[in-house]
Amino acid sequence: MKILHTSDWHLGRSLYGRKRYEEFSAFLDWLVETIRKEQIHILLVAGDIFDTSTPGNRAQELYYSFLSQVSGTCCRHIVITGGNHDSPSFLDAPKGLLKAMNVYVTGSRTEDPGDQVLLLQKGDDPELIVCAVPYLRDRDIRTASPGETLDEKNRKLVEGVRQHYQDVCRIAQELQSRLSEEGKGLIPIAATGHLFAAGGRTLEGDGVRELYVGSLAHVGVDVFPSCIDYLALGHLHIPQAVGGREHIRYSGSPIAMGFNEASQQKKVVLIDFAGAQPDIRELPIPCFQPLVSLSGSLEGILSSLVSLKMEGSSAWVEVEYTGTEVVPNLRDLLEETLDGGDLEILRIKNRRVMEGIIRRASHEETLDDLDVKDVFQRCLDAYEVPEGEREELDASYNEIILSLQEDDRNAE
Repeated sequence: MKILHTSDWHLGRSLYGRKRYEEFSAFLDWLVETIRKEQIHILLVAGDIFDTSTPGNRAQELYYSFLSQVSGTCCRHIVITGGNHDSPSFLDAPKGLLKAMNVYVTGSRTEDPGDQVLLLQKGDDPELIVCAVPYLRDRDIRTASPGETLDEKNRKLVEGVRQHYQDVCRIAQELQSRLSEEGKGLIPIAATGHLFAAGGRTLEGDGVRELYVGSLAHVGVDVFPSCIDYLALGHLHIPQAVGGREHIRYSGSPIAMGFNEASQQKKVVLIDFAGAQPDIRELPIPCFQPLVSLSGSLEGILSSLVSLKMEGSSAWVEVEYTGTEVVPNLRDLLEETLDGGDLEILRIKNRRVMEGIIRRASHEETLDDLDVKDVFQRCLDAYEVPEGEREELDASYNEIILSLQEDDRNAE
């Protein structure tokens, strides 16, 4: 029995205004071909299928077309769980129809933990028990109490995650024992999750949102019951095993979500349960759209662009000019260098000009230059809020932002 683990597709995501549907389409085509080539029987998708809770028509078309293609392959089952970017009600809406295609969707936590325990079969023979745990929202696993401290909130959240996995896995173990007693053998247990496990590696500016208030986002691997033979995680974009446990893994995002991930080899994870212990290996994903970051002096940047152009590169480029001289017409010089080639510059950071503008007139900044945390910090500074009072205010503000991000616009 072969399982393929992937996550964090973020269908519909753009990069500095550039649509990326061709990349997503190429990845999904590659994934279908990989399923055929590797003879995959079960596909696990661990959250963040879409980049927003209201995906556009093109993103939806890619999603449903992919599911339709996979249904015609050797893949017997697809398990899809929601992530923090996904709308639970949007994912769940067609679940009854998709189940007829052996596609099992869990958009959000349900009252009955047994709803998240799936028994996947090959004909009449059970082959895998899946604890299909989606992203667990704060309100799903924690009851707020008046006057509780940030540390108390964190402890409740950690305990809520732990308790949920214990509840779901207990049902899975009971099912496993019953099947064993019926002579079906010891059926392996796989689980999914969409969270930030302690020790997980991230990159600055990769767009990975904080999931909870405070430091809870880093959940220790000890919260996961030992009965799990393989844990398919989503949320972090770097492929990695967690805490030295080879069977607890992030597959990472399939395409680079930003220029900071440009040099990263993207992967999916193949799990083969040929014996008692899973054989785990990573499969590299081809790069469908090269991204290149250039930083340095004007001469160095222009030289690098000329080299890329001579190589026939079709990369999208991010440029950061760090030279000592002010170059106000930087974009014109760069575009002139690219003329006649397939390179495209998506972003230019002219540090010297930016520093000069900020020194002269910080009031010229617009909200587009700031994120939601920057705005709040400016407010705290403007009202001269003492440092000792900022931690609780930051926590409350972050809680409001998270609540807004988790609001399911498709729910009725």
